[in-house]
Amino acid sequence: MPLLLILIYLAFISLGLPDSLIGPSWPSISNSLNSSTEFAGVVAIVVSIGTVISSLLTTRLINLLGTGKVVAISVLFTAVALLGFSIVNSIWLLLILAIPLGLGGGAVDSALNNYVATHYKAKHMNFLHSFWGVGASAGPFIMSFYLMQQEGWRNGYSVIACVQIALVIVLFLALPQWNKAQEVEQPKMQAEPLKAAHLSNSQALKIKGVKLQLLLFFCYCALETGTGLWAASFLIAEHNVSISNAAFYTALYYLGITFGRFTCGFIADKVDEKRMIRTGVCLMFLGALLLILPLGVISAKLGLILIGLGCAPVYPNTIHLTPTRFGKHASQAVISLSMAVAYLGSTFMPPLMGYMASTLSFIVLPFMLLTFSLLMIFTSERLTHVSPKGDQQLTRP
Repeated sequence: MPLLLILIYLAFISLGLPDSLIGPSWPSISNSLNSSTEFAGVVAIVVSIGTVISSLLTTRLINLLGTGKVVAISVLFTAVALLGFSIVNSIWLLLILAIPLGLGGGAVDSALNNYVATHYKAKHMNFLHSFWGVGASAGPFIMSFYLMQQEGWRNGYSVIACVQIALVIVLFLALPQWNKAQEVEQPKMQAEPLKAAHLSNSQALKIKGVKLQLLLFFCYCALETGTGLWAASFLIAEHNVSISNAAFYTALYYLGITFGRFTCGFIADKVDEKRMIRTGVCLMFLGALLLILPLGVISAKLGLILIGLGCAPVYPNTIHLTPTRFGKHASQAVISLSMAVAYLGSTFMPPLMGYMASTLSFIVLPFMLLTFSLLMIFTSERLTHVSPKGDQQLTRP
């Protein structure tokens, strides 16, 4: 496996590491810093705002610095922020540090998604997002080990910060690898007809089909995050499941996503991306339907697992199809917009879903998931008819 691809996988593991830390560490943080439980939501929103901003700026940054430097600097941002988390004594300083944490994460996500989409086959995109799941799972595991200690959350953040710092050093040392990759591509690019310049975000928005993709990503992230956040509460409220059993099936939901993406990576050479996406959105629809139908707790648990498996192929394969659908010159801008809208969906829709569930009843949750899945079926099928205007894709094996 090429060294550059290994570095990209490692960078995506590092992207996942801090993504799921705030939840398990917040009870200890709030006690140490005399903060409220609800303030965790404020920190999460600040991180998301930083992520959206950096996603929208990624196209300009890459044109200015190149993908390798953007990735290395972005991981440095997250490393400094996490190290700062481990030593702060004020909740307001922690809130300030949430800004570079979000800025770093958004740029890495957008830059590497586009690079893999334009340079590698679909299997590598699926493996890439599987490795994000590895990082997102490892983060809470590392944190849980230190939370048993007094003020242990600080040690947990410092250990994960050290992992990020080590990766930063590797990424800066490996910058020549990106230059070598560019030298390999240069003759191929010169042999092709001259293509249009890379587009800005506003120009990309005018391309036919882009708004459909943005709606797809908004619905997908609302469904994925909302399911993960409220599935346990739904099982407890509607099916009288124990807290531990509800947590177990929520874990199975996330395991379904990670396992599904590894599986998609292995079959991607034989099954095209459009078919995998179609299968995924249909599984999500079926899973939401099983949550609604009065067939008992087994049906609800099966529905939750099906939603997880259905989530697996949609995000990575839609990203991988972006250069094919909209052209390589437009892909970075379209992916940056997609990442920004995705983070908006995952930030603002789950709290709204929780508010509606708590105000009315948790039985409304699967109806909302069903609505999101229907919108994804609609948008994904419409996107199958979007075709690029020239601009062939450079893809490594």
